[in-house]
Amino acid sequence: MDLYIKNMVSLRCKIVVRKEIEAFGLHCINVELGKVEITENISSEKFYELNSSLKKTGLELLEDQNLILVEKMRNLIIKFIYNPEENVKINFSDYMSEKLHFSYGHLAGLFSEVRHMSIAHYFILIKTERVKQLICDEELTLSEIADSLQYSSLAHLSNQFKKTTGLAQVNLKIQI
Repeated sequence: MDLYIKNMVSLRCKIVVRKEIEAFGLHCINVELGKVEITENISSEKFYELNSSLKKTGLELLEDQNLILVEKMRNLIIKFIYNPEENVKINFSDYMSEKLHFSYGHLAGLFSEVRHMSIAHYFILIKTERVKQLICDEELTLSEIADSLQYSSLAHLSNQFKKTTGLAQVNLKIQI
């Protein structure tokens, strides 16, 4: 049985989810961002008990198919940005459509309806967070960061970063 979980964004979330599921006597086959495959089928009562437990950690089980699809989109966006080597030169809209088997127009409309922001805006927000992390890591130059995240130029990254955060990257680097 597959369970879909809202707000899973990191390895830590995977660990928490696995621990919660095993505490309920369930057995995980696979845990990935936004989805857990378990061996058992669970009753509605156990589903809601598990959901209550997960809510205490900031996570939530999803039942509605549209919410599940939006969560899949969020996780694919994170995967696309955090693993750019897997997506070299692939168009993001084509990537989403291919992975989820819906037109990008349908996906974008549903995302906007549920999240109250465009999928493009969410993509930029997540990309900006990744830029901040890479700047803090101090392993790559700004030009290398721009290249690794498929910005057309360093100027494009700088302009988008400033527009999104109100900060110039150079100032952020100095503050850290």
